[in-house]
Amino acid sequence: MTTYIPQQNILLSALSKDAQGRLFQHLECVELPLGEVIYESGDAVHHVYFPTDAIISMLYMTESGASTEISVVGNEGVIGIELCMSGESMPGQAVVQSGGYAYRLPGPRFKEEFNRHGELLKLIMRYTQALITQTSQTAVCNRHHSIGQQLCRWLLLSLDRVPSNQLNMTQELIANNLGVRREGITEAARKLQRQGVIEYCRGHICVLDRPKLEQLSCECYAVVKKETDRLLP
Repeated sequence: MTTYIPQQNILLSALSKDAQGRLFQHLECVELPLGEVIYESGDAVHHVYFPTDAIISMLYMTESGASTEISVVGNEGVIGIELCMSGESMPGQAVVQSGGYAYRLPGPRFKEEFNRHGELLKLIMRYTQALITQTSQTAVCNRHHSIGQQLCRWLLLSLDRVPSNQLNMTQELIANNLGVRREGITEAARKLQRQGVIEYCRGHICVLDRPKLEQLSCECYAVVKKETDRLLP
């Protein structure tokens, strides 16, 4: 049985012992199954979530019901930063794209620590800057790069947020996140499989050749990775 600790989240791990002492007593470890909607667009933020091995997609929905992922959050980040940005409501939908666990913290405890104007504030500001880079680069990628390159970028970003080379997600979910037709994802995935880069079967993806996956991706992944590594511990 896997044992989870708050320090498996990079932001929580980076806090001092004093800050951890104030926050950790209020944390609750929760399971986040694949496909669960944590927040709908416009929902008030009552809790923030620090993933350990779950991956959460932030999606924007159109009036027609189509969706596009604008950012992905895993063990490097937190869901619910809107709570300390004066908005206090979710601008988009937060959906679990890869099941796992996270630590949930009541909103008032998060705001209280943030308003100390200490290390949590600095961490969240740096994380927000990294998130802005990811969101901006995703917009560029969706507009200018092929479905194959977008899939490679998306797989790499997801892979950075899990402890292994295994991903559990369907082609339909990937297509919804990227805002493209499922047939396009199917063809791109088959091509990667023929090249020996991934192995795909019934919603299970195993990345066999990460260096090759990075070569096939556009520059967008490297830009996001470099900025995230620069800003976060």
